[in-house]
Amino acid sequence: MNAPSLPPLREVIARHNLAASKALGQNFLLDEQLLDRIAALPGSLAGQQVLEVGPGPGGLTRALLRAGARVTAIEMDRRCLPALAELGESFPGQLTVIEGDALKLDHADLMQGEPFHVLSNLPYNVGTALFVRWLGGESWPPPWLSLTLMFQREVAERIVASAGDDAYGRLAVLAQWRAQARLAMKVHRSAFTPPPKVMSAIVHVTPAAMPEGVSARMLERLTEAAFGQRRKMLRQSLKGVPGALEALGSLGIDETRRAETVSVAEFVALAKALS
Repeated sequence: MNAPSLPPLREVIARHNLAASKALGQNFLLDEQLLDRIAALPGSLAGQQVLEVGPGPGGLTRALLRAGARVTAIEMDRRCLPALAELGESFPGQLTVIEGDALKLDHADLMQGEPFHVLSNLPYNVGTALFVRWLGGESWPPPWLSLTLMFQREVAERIVASAGDDAYGRLAVLAQWRAQARLAMKVHRSAFTPPPKVMSAIVHVTPAAMPEGVSARMLERLTEAAFGQRRKMLRQSLKGVPGALEALGSLGIDETRRAETVSVAEFVALAKALS
């Protein structure tokens, strides 16, 4: 099937008077070739369910629809809804737009229990909160098949960091203990309208096997305590977690180490001992 011909994104933005809102953390991507490359990162999306948060004027949405995806887009800026409705008319039956706050909606519910990919140029102000939510909870594997997400580059680097890296912290442990995360693409600030002050990068995450006998809540509690006071030794930062200091001893983890030197595997072993 040939994709319908669409007006340039700049024209759509001008016609609907869609200046990017600073309050909503909006920066629009207009380079259609770049958008097609982003849509290709998870592999073929033909006939697949895709969740997109914050589509704005629909740049990435177009690329997803062209790739044959069935897209459910959550948008809280009602100024963008007419532009998205026009896009839906060009791809009949492929686009569902929901006006609302992605943080307050049940995503698995919206996708009616079908597995789905998440692709999104996330609004900067909610990106980390949504990411933590997608990766959290005791239930695993998750309802999503992959996450392909645009972040500020420093946030992306925190997600893929290894123990000992300056960027290593809670986000890295959360993203890597039962999933695989990679930095898939760097995106220059000049690709956006308006250009943000920072560089961006796309992270691609796929679920992996969850280690047995580990409580996600316990792991979250440990990393919260350890990285909440990352300059302190473990014996100090973890003393508020019952049993943690004994578990360090039994696992042979030196309690004078600091959180940023503790590997994902060591955090998992510690959480397992305490779960």
